[in-house]
Amino acid sequence: MSTPNPVTPEAIRRAPKVLLHDHLDGGLRPATVIELAEAHGYVDLPTTDAAELGRWFTEAANAGTLERYLETFAHTCGVMQSEDALVRVASECAQDLAADGVVYAEVRYAPELFTEHGMRLDQIVEAVEAGFREGERATGGKIRIGTLLCAMRQNARSAEIAELAVRYRDLGVVGFDIAGPEAGFPPTRNLDAFEYLRQQNAHFTIHAGESFGLPSIWEAIQHCGAERLGHGVRIVDDIKDNGDGTYHLGRLAGYVRDRRIPLEMCPSSNIQTGAANSIAEHPIGLLTKLRFRVTVNTDNRLMSGCTVSSEMAALVDAFGYGWADLRWFTVNAMKSAFIGFDERLALINNVIKPGYEALIAESEKHPSE
Repeated sequence: MSTPNPVTPEAIRRAPKVLLHDHLDGGLRPATVIELAEAHGYVDLPTTDAAELGRWFTEAANAGTLERYLETFAHTCGVMQSEDALVRVASECAQDLAADGVVYAEVRYAPELFTEHGMRLDQIVEAVEAGFREGERATGGKIRIGTLLCAMRQNARSAEIAELAVRYRDLGVVGFDIAGPEAGFPPTRNLDAFEYLRQQNAHFTIHAGESFGLPSIWEAIQHCGAERLGHGVRIVDDIKDNGDGTYHLGRLAGYVRDRRIPLEMCPSSNIQTGAANSIAEHPIGLLTKLRFRVTVNTDNRLMSGCTVSSEMAALVDAFGYGWADLRWFTVNAMKSAFIGFDERLALINNVIKPGYEALIAESEKHPSE
C-alpha cells in the first residue's frame, strides 16, 4: 500500500516560510564573527576556528537558563560596533533566511547595544536598513525584511527607542519590542513607550511568558496592549487537562485564543533556556491542537543552531505534522506580520498558498511504498 511522501527536511526548505521572531545579533555566521573580530580588534572570542566557535555558541546557550543564554550575546554584539559590520551582518541575515526558503521575515535588534564605539542610534538603524536592502537585492527579491527595534527591559531607554521606531517606520522599521531578562523587569516598567506607540498607530510585540509566568503575559496584553507575544509559552499554565481528552482554558488563555493574539514560539530556544524539556514536550503541541494562533520561529539561529526549516522538521518528527499544518503555521505568521493588509494578503495568495499547493501535489504524485 502506498502513502504520500513524508514531509522531509529537504522539501520543507523549499516551502515558503514566514519568520516573526529572529534576533539579528543571534544569527551571525561563525566565520563572520571571527572576521569582524579580527578587523575591529575584538579579542575576547573563545576560539578563532569557525566550526569550534559555532559549537561553542550552541553549547554555551544550552546551560538551561535565560540569563546564561543571554551571556553569549556579548561576543556577537562585541563585533557589531561599526556601520560596516552592521551592514554586513544584516545583508548576510537576509541572504541566509532566503536560502532557507523564508519569503518574509521580521528581524529584531536593540540599537542601544551597538553604541559602545560612539555610533548614534540613527546611524545604527540606517546601517542595518542598508544591509537588509543589500541582502534583499542579492537574493533577487526572494525575501522581504521588516525590522523591529528592541529596547532592553533592564535599561531605561524604551521611550527613546519607541520614538526611533516611529521615526523610521517608513524606511523599513515595522515595529517595536522589549527584550532581555523578564524576572524583575515587568512590561509595565515601559508603559510610557507603549502609550506613545499606540498614540502613533505603531505596532509592537512584547517578550513575555518565556522564563516568567502568566503575570508577564497578563501585563503585556492588558496593561501594555501587546499585539503579539514573544514566546508566550507559559500561557499553558492557564490551561487544565480534564483527563478525558478535553481542556479547560482559564480566563487569560481563553482571552489570548479568542482574540487570536499571535504566539511567536521558538521551540529549540525554549529548550535551551529551560522553558521546555524537549520538542515533544513543548507546549506548542497542545497550543496547536487547541488552535491558538501559533507561529514557528528561530529566536537565535546561531545560539540554537537552527533554521525555520529545522524547527518545522523537528515539529514534524515530534507531532507528525503534515503540509497542511506547516501551511497553517505559515499563514498564521503572515496574517500577524506588522505590514499592511494588502501586502500580507498578496504574499499569502500569491506566494505561500501556491507554494504549499505545489508541494502537496508533488507528494501525492510521488507516493512512497
